[in-house]
Amino acid sequence: MLKTKLDPSFAAALFTPQSVALIGASGNPKKNTARPMRFMQKHGCQTTFYPINKTQSEVLGQKAYESVQDLPEPIDHAFVMVASENVLDQLQACAAAGAKVVTIYSDGFGEVGEEGMLRQQALVQTARELGVRIIGPNSIGLANLETGLILSVNAVFEAESLISGPLSLVSQSGSMMGSLLARAASRGFGFAKSISVGNESDVSVGEVIDVLVDDPQTKVILLFLETIRDAPTLAYALERARESGKPVVAYKLGRSAQGDALAQSHTGALAGNDAAVDVFLNAHGVMRVNQLETLFEIAPLALHFEKPAIEATRAPRLAVITTTGGGAATVVDNLGLHGIEAVAPPLDFIGHMAQRGLAIRQTPVIDLTLAATSDQYKDLLEQLLQSDWCDGVLSVVGSSAQFHPELAVKPLVQSQRPSNKVLAVFLAPEATESLRLLQQAGIAAFRTPESCADALAVFFKRAGSAPVSLGSFSWPAGLPTQGTLTEFQSNQVFSQLGVPVAAHALIDPLNPQHSVPYPVVLKVSSPDIAHKTDAGGVKVNIADATALQQAATEIMANVTHNCPQARINGLLVQTMAPRLLELILGYRDDPLVGPTVLLGAGGIAAELLPDVSLRLAPVSNAQAWEMIGEVKSTQLVRGFRGLPKGDCDALARAIVAVSQLAVLTGVKVQEAEINPLFVQADGVAAVDGLIVLANG
Repeated sequence: MLKTKLDPSFAAALFTPQSVALIGASGNPKKNTARPMRFMQKHGCQTTFYPINKTQSEVLGQKAYESVQDLPEPIDHAFVMVASENVLDQLQACAAAGAKVVTIYSDGFGEVGEEGMLRQQALVQTARELGVRIIGPNSIGLANLETGLILSVNAVFEAESLISGPLSLVSQSGSMMGSLLARAASRGFGFAKSISVGNESDVSVGEVIDVLVDDPQTKVILLFLETIRDAPTLAYALERARESGKPVVAYKLGRSAQGDALAQSHTGALAGNDAAVDVFLNAHGVMRVNQLETLFEIAPLALHFEKPAIEATRAPRLAVITTTGGGAATVVDNLGLHGIEAVAPPLDFIGHMAQRGLAIRQTPVIDLTLAATSDQYKDLLEQLLQSDWCDGVLSVVGSSAQFHPELAVKPLVQSQRPSNKVLAVFLAPEATESLRLLQQAGIAAFRTPESCADALAVFFKRAGSAPVSLGSFSWPAGLPTQGTLTEFQSNQVFSQLGVPVAAHALIDPLNPQHSVPYPVVLKVSSPDIAHKTDAGGVKVNIADATALQQAATEIMANVTHNCPQARINGLLVQTMAPRLLELILGYRDDPLVGPTVLLGAGGIAAELLPDVSLRLAPVSNAQAWEMIGEVKSTQLVRGFRGLPKGDCDALARAIVAVSQLAVLTGVKVQEAEINPLFVQADGVAAVDGLIVLANG
């Protein structure tokens, strides 16, 4: 895990090298491999760059060299554009020439299968031995738009001029890096740095973010993600960004099962749980957007406004002013889908505006289409931004934005805007000039109602907090250290964690003696039978010893028939515990983001209508209470309509306890589940538990 800032020499070599080599640079301007040199010549690159070409002494009017070893000075960075089988030799030559960073455009590595992955692993191993850092392979390159350094073949840099600005982009997709730069540039958004990490074989997204946190030109960091690799390093960098006050905005593929599969196919990534990814990003302060254009459209909100502290018990409230009733309705409709309320002005505010010469009505949308001059529009806007009954203001501008920006757009630009009250604008028509004016003024302006609502929802969303370490937890002696535990063994672990377990005992099927109070449940105990009910291995509501003996005989006959290969180490007898509510309490070591803890509604209906809350593990007591509040069914034990209250303090303690599996020493838990966990009037009880350990 990355624990300290990266070596400053790496950061300098990455984006501000003194000299670079273009290995495989072509003299044919139509070839991709000629592009980096053409781009840097066109855009006035301030960095010394050397073309390397074995067969040509001159490339695009500049002296070329046969090898990096022939250069007149050491290099800091090399951009490699040769066939995959020649990359390893070039890496060694670059190291000998002093390069600290090598960006590899060449493909044919981890993205093409097992043989390519072996080449990639050999490349990384060699780089580590040489002390060289690799961007890629299969990277479309990077750019520093302030210096004109363009080590990239992406056609977006064919533009006649490049706009530098406060945004920096880290993309796991090369083509999307160019697409996003082009889309943003058309709206007047400028970039400081951009980079495609390609296969991310060595330098990770987290390490690039770490560099950008210290970059004075970068004010907002944008991420286009297909997967998450090296979550600990990414988490460290994101926390540094949060501490420094640099907003991070992400668009990540994989919300659907198909999208996740496509991301895996494209990058060779390990598919993961998107809900866990969502929790990971939120826990580390990242604003994850759903619309592609929102990725850069949200930047002015993130850059110029403080996130409001809105109570968890109410929805965000927006005052909406408009010069187009229908246009406003499209946004308000989308806001409602995100749980944001368009609120009507209170009567005292209406009276206040009447004294200032403007008559408005108590409606959720303040329509000024025919009722106000531009000065009155500006005055109303400023009064709304100073009010305490809304969390922000949304201005929806109609046709005037296209042909008469002085009517409703210039008042927005000229208004006094406090940093503690959000202002956003949706332009109903296609109004390029108005978008440009608003962008220059630092006002978040949106082309579609969907992206407008998306941005506001993301901005208003409460940022989560990072996992909280409460020490370590030792594995109970005598238990297996790999494979699946029986319920009896799992109960020992849960008990040691501090989770109350319903009274139980492990008994001999032929001599079922026990001291557990009746009525009881009887279950088969086997590491090979995870779904005991399906195997006929459960009997409930057993009233006495005679019924218990009969149940034991039936269970053994069932499992012998249904699971003949299963190892049986006894029967588990358990008291029929009382309950007010059934919940699921689970733990999973997610393949992308690491340990997570889940609380959800119990019972068979839970699979039909998921009602869950998820956090990175381990969690604090405060985070556990947040989870309880997010699971709607817990209202049934929190005073809903006078129903009996359950012991939610005990529930919170149980959540914290299970989350401590994340700090287990000596053994790694792959997943664990208590299903159901009974919430009682006084305490909780684990009724059925399962723990699966990682092998090896």
